[in-house]
Amino acid sequence: MKLPHNKHNLLTPPTKIENEIVIALAGNPNVGKSTVFNQLTGMNQHTGNWAGKTISLATGEFNSGDYTIKLVDLPGSYSLQTDTPEEKVTNDYITEGAFECLIIVADATSLERNLNLVLQILTITHKAVLCLNFMDEMKKKGISVDTDELSLQLGIPVVAVSARNKQGIKSLIDTATGVANGSIKTYQVRNITSTVENISDYSDLSERISALSKKITDLCLTSRGEGYSESDRKMDNLLLSPATGIPMMLLVFGFIFWLTAVGANYPGQLLSFLFEIIRNYLNKFLVLIGTNEVLRSILIDGVYTTVSWVVSVMLPPALIFFPLFAILEDTGILPRFAFNLDRIFSKAGTNGKQALTMLMGFGCNACGVMGCRIIRSKRERLCAIITNSFIPCNGRLPTIIMLVSVFFCNSSNGFLSSLKTALILLLILVFAVFVTLVVSYIMSRFIKDKSAGGFILELPPYRKPQFIRVILLSIKDKVLYVLSRAVIVAIPAGILIWLLSNIYIDSTPLVGYVSEFLNPVGEFIGVDGVILTATLLSFPANEIFIPIMLMIYSSGSVLAECASSAQLGTILANNGWSVVTALCAIILCVFHFPCSTTCLSIKRETGSVFWTIVSVMVPLATGMFLCLCINILLGCFAT
Repeated sequence: MKLPHNKHNLLTPPTKIENEIVIALAGNPNVGKSTVFNQLTGMNQHTGNWAGKTISLATGEFNSGDYTIKLVDLPGSYSLQTDTPEEKVTNDYITEGAFECLIIVADATSLERNLNLVLQILTITHKAVLCLNFMDEMKKKGISVDTDELSLQLGIPVVAVSARNKQGIKSLIDTATGVANGSIKTYQVRNITSTVENISDYSDLSERISALSKKITDLCLTSRGEGYSESDRKMDNLLLSPATGIPMMLLVFGFIFWLTAVGANYPGQLLSFLFEIIRNYLNKFLVLIGTNEVLRSILIDGVYTTVSWVVSVMLPPALIFFPLFAILEDTGILPRFAFNLDRIFSKAGTNGKQALTMLMGFGCNACGVMGCRIIRSKRERLCAIITNSFIPCNGRLPTIIMLVSVFFCNSSNGFLSSLKTALILLLILVFAVFVTLVVSYIMSRFIKDKSAGGFILELPPYRKPQFIRVILLSIKDKVLYVLSRAVIVAIPAGILIWLLSNIYIDSTPLVGYVSEFLNPVGEFIGVDGVILTATLLSFPANEIFIPIMLMIYSSGSVLAECASSAQLGTILANNGWSVVTALCAIILCVFHFPCSTTCLSIKRETGSVFWTIVSVMVPLATGMFLCLCINILLGCFAT
């Protein structure tokens, strides 16, 4: 495969305002590119899709001297020779050259590996600056680099920085501005451009670039230290070993789930209390301004009640889970879990990258679906997208936790109860992963794809996480994003639920007819019509499953809630629930069709209505089949 060469007007920037300079950031994942971006823009950024693409790019603006700098953060890329959507965006953007300067961020501690991408970029454009990040870590590891020699070999300026400590950032932007306005000259190096000439085979090209990377590294690294500490080696022996890696992963995620289950209770109760106070004042205000009674009921009993329930149930666990997940990723531990799982996933016709997208799905399946872009093979990407909803998201976890605590941990109190809940939840999630592997294996036999799906994942060095920054970013980019999307879809859901529960035919609400119609199917698979109705009506937002169910059981006209888990258990028992019913309801909640937000993401990522429908039907059929098996098996023991 031959890399595209820069010809004629490819690097001509688009029409822009006077004194504006467009600078793009490129580099491998995990090289501190986002930190450089945030240091330069001061977090003054926004995200949006690149024209004609579904990939979001972060952009920001800041002033430097007489110039207004527009900074574009390109998706992390290991290679320009790729078919993954995000890396293709990086390739296309660099090839079209809609910038005056390109800052290539590289990890100074892994120079040889990072130079592979640098050299590929320099075959397209030499209007670039190499930013060597993590110089502080490089010094700790006893490695030093001759930046002048490296600049000579590459034909572009090289700036050493430590982005986390804000060292070298001003020099970096001054150098990039100089390259952009022409005051600092760059040039093409013949050794680099000749690397891709007359090469059509991918493996030959990779070998040539790797050989040149090694040659340049040998010239520029003036001394080599150990580079790999004893503590790093011990951590890798623990996390990457088949014997200890997976148990460690289960232990870590078990702790996170336990902390989420315990920590979300009190904030959730507080939010419910506050929303009830606001509800009363809002209702009085609508009465005061003379709002029609029906409209007031729709707004209060329908929209407000639904939205407030979604927020009070979803926000507390999200504020715990997402920051913990982000901290785990920032330490460098999360990629090692994915690497360790590759042995298992490869046997199911996929690879360890799907493990990363599944882990994203714990927070939000829509985020997990978008994360599937990192998977190169179309077959493996589709398998990961279709099965991502097998992993219960932040909207379903509270429901599962509640049902588990009521029916399987009710005899325990305090710490013991929360510990048992976390352990049972962990077992359920392990079973969900097992079913995901089985279904992925079956689908991989039917989805044809000739592209190679090799597992390429960089294991970043262990780093002390930047707690404040990571927590703030996770709240901004994950919690608020997911919550806002959930609220948007909860509004029409609230109106629909109100209509179904307040429109009567022969003294029976419409929702009652729906549950009666579904009851035979429900009883056949171990649940009832009310559970199936609640499952269908929670399509806009999974958080309202239990409130809808309680509303139908109580023949109410608004979403209902319980003061305690004991009260919930009493209500469900009075409506015929048994341990078998609870287990089937939990399974149906785990293997649940994706919510409306996730379906929109699937349609956007696949560009296909067909695959979106498949993504809805596969988890639903799987859940109903498993419920049927449980009902038959446990029914035999019961008799």
